[in-house]
Parts: sequence; structure tokens; C-alpha cells
Amino acid sequence: MISHLDSVDYKAFIGLDWADDKHDVCVQDEDTGKREFAVIQHNINEIESWAKGLYQRFGGQIAIAVELSKGPIIYALQHFYFFTIVPINPTTLAKYRTAFKSSKAKDDPTDAEFALELMLRYPEHFKPLELQSIQMRKLMFLVEHRRKLVDDKQRINNQIINVLKQYYPEVLEMFDHRDSQAFCAFVLRWPTCQHAKRVRISTFSKFFHVHGIYKLANIERRISIIQNATPLTDDEAVVGTHSTLAVIYAKRISEAMANIHHYDKLISDVMSELPDAVIFEGLPGAGKCLSPRLLAAFGDRKDRFNSAKEVQQYTGIAPVTQRSGKKMWVHWRWHSSKFLRQSFIEWADHSRRESYWANQNYLKQRASGSTHQVAVRALAFKWIRIVYRCWKDSKPYNEVRYLNALKERGSPLVTG
Repeated sequence: MISHLDSVDYKAFIGLDWADDKHDVCVQDEDTGKREFAVIQHNINEIESWAKGLYQRFGGQIAIAVELSKGPIIYALQHFYFFTIVPINPTTLAKYRTAFKSSKAKDDPTDAEFALELMLRYPEHFKPLELQSIQMRKLMFLVEHRRKLVDDKQRINNQIINVLKQYYPEVLEMFDHRDSQAFCAFVLRWPTCQHAKRVRISTFSKFFHVHGIYKLANIERRISIIQNATPLTDDEAVVGTHSTLAVIYAKRISEAMANIHHYDKLISDVMSELPDAVIFEGLPGAGKCLSPRLLAAFGDRKDRFNSAKEVQQYTGIAPVTQRSGKKMWVHWRWHSSKFLRQSFIEWADHSRRESYWANQNYLKQRASGSTHQVAVRALAFKWIRIVYRCWKDSKPYNEVRYLNALKERGSPLVTG
């Protein structure tokens, strides 16, 4: 097998071990085979000076092995056209290090040399980092950042629930969704039970109407909870301090929701510029939230994956089978991206509500004794094969066409 590293005339090869404030490098001259070590500070001026010095010295393309595919040092190196970045899986590097250092001690200069040796000894196993389009890379960052905002909102939401339980449980009974603008506005306006009990019924009704709650039964239920409530405590030391914290949390939740909405708009704008967006927007159950995440997982380089199996492994959906003697152990891929795996599992679960065969597949798995999570992962595994074909052929998924194909094959999913 001829790898990319063998097909390009590189003038030098580098192993780089990154850190927050400095980077250890091992440089090998292609002509002489000699190696030298250096340390460069994580400073854009020093990195630029080091990179330009290498190009003046070697005068051609340079391959750099590093155990990262993104991050500050990667972004800095991508600025120089004469660098080819070769990501090394951290787990692979750790196992290679263990094979030669039984103590498992980590030494930065040695790690840089190990990364270099891995790239040179097994070039067919490592692919150079190939950039997606600017819009696709924007989408990748946006969906990941949005997820972090959602996680932060959930964390704050859990905190405000805990605070309200200490002195104001009535408001938790009033609202099933504690991450809504109505909930946050209510806490901000009436942060204690004592405040709320002094309010007129007409004021409450107007508040709920303003926040999109019109059903009379729902409004009356909420008002009844407040009217019949007895404050959990009148201790000002508890009520005063906890209500202050509850107001702070309510403001943060409200701000988080506004930020998430802003990201949704940014993601929608980027999606409108990507040709493959229509493929993922049409997937059953994907919706506006998950379709961008699925598209970002595949990317816009059709040569990025050569089979559905590669996608299944990359996303962590494909399980790992380990054998030792007569024993066999199947588990999921611990070192894959949790975000990618989560994206496909969440979507597979949602797809059951809009895809007949997907729901039948899930029910079949459950009937055979699988847990909910195992059944959903199995469904995600199957979905990836379908989506891979749609993505590769640039054709949207068609539920009717797929059901007909299942019927022709006599699949039990459609024949009962």
C-alpha cells in the first residue's frame, strides 16, 4: 500500500508533543536521517519564526506528527502551506510508548520522537489532516459550542431546582419545564412565595398570557397552587439568601436560552450554504437540532470515509470485540468522541417516531431482550449504513423507497 507520506517528497519529518505553554519537537532531516530536539514556546511569533526557519533550511514540504486533530497548535500550524499535519491517535501513541518504556513514564521529548517514529515506520496507518471547507468547519465548531451551552444551561437548571426546593417548592410544582422563559420570568418577578401570595389573580392571568400560556385550566391550576400555598419557611436568613441566588440562576438560564437561540440562527445560516444540508434535514426525526450535528459528523469531503464501517467506527457506534483464549468481550469504543456518539444515538431514538421500519427494528431488539440503550445503538448502527449511501451519492433519504426495498428482500421489519 502506497500512503500519502510515501507519495510526497518531504524534505523533513517532525514529531511534536504539545502542551499549553510549550511544545517539544523532534526534527529529522530526510537527506541525512539525523535527528535534533528543540522546544518552542506557545507564542505565535515564536511559532512563526520557527516554521519559517525550517522552510528556509529544508526548502520544501514538511510532515508533522502530532497527537491532535484540532486545537491552538493545530490552528497555528495550518497557517503554513508547507506543513502537512499527520494526527496520531493518543491511545496509539500511549501503547507505542508502553512497548518501549515499561515504566509508563511520560517524557515530552521522547513522546515527540515516538510520534515521529510512528509516522515514519507505519505511514500507511496515518492519514494527513485534510481540511473541510470553511463553512463545514464553521458548522463543526458551532454545533459543538451549542451543545456546551445546552449542557451549561442544564447544569444551572439543576442548581436553581435545588435552591427552590429549600424555600419555594411551589414554583417547581407550577412549571413542568424549568428551562422556559415563563419559568425564569416568574422567579424573577416573584422570587418568594410571600411575594407571589400578595398578587392579584388578574395580574397572574396577564403574566401567563404574555408568556404564551392561554389554556384556562393550566392558568387556574397555577394560581390555585399559589393561593393554597403555605410558605415552607419565614426565616429571612433562608428566604433572603436563597431567593437572591434563585434570581441569579434565573437570569443565567434566560441568558443561556438567548445564546442558544443565537447559535441556532448561526447554524441555520451556515446550513443554508452547504449543498448536503438537504440530505440531513430530510432524515426522519433529525429536525433542526440534530441534522446539523449529523452533517458535521460526515463533513463535505466525500473521500473522507471509504465505507460505512469507517463512519461507524469513527463515531463510536461500532462496538469493539476483544478475545483472549476462549473468552470474548464486546464493549463500545471508549476513545471515540462522546459528542459524535451521542449525536447518532439521540437521532436514532428520535427517528423511531417518524420512521416505520426504525421503530420496528427497535421493537424487535427489545423483544429479543436488549435494553433501551442497546436497541437504540443497534438502530444507529443500521442508520449509518443508510445515511452513508445517501451522503456518498448526494441523494436525500426516501422512506417509501427504502420500505419497498425491504419488502423486496423479504425483511421481517415490513413483512411481520
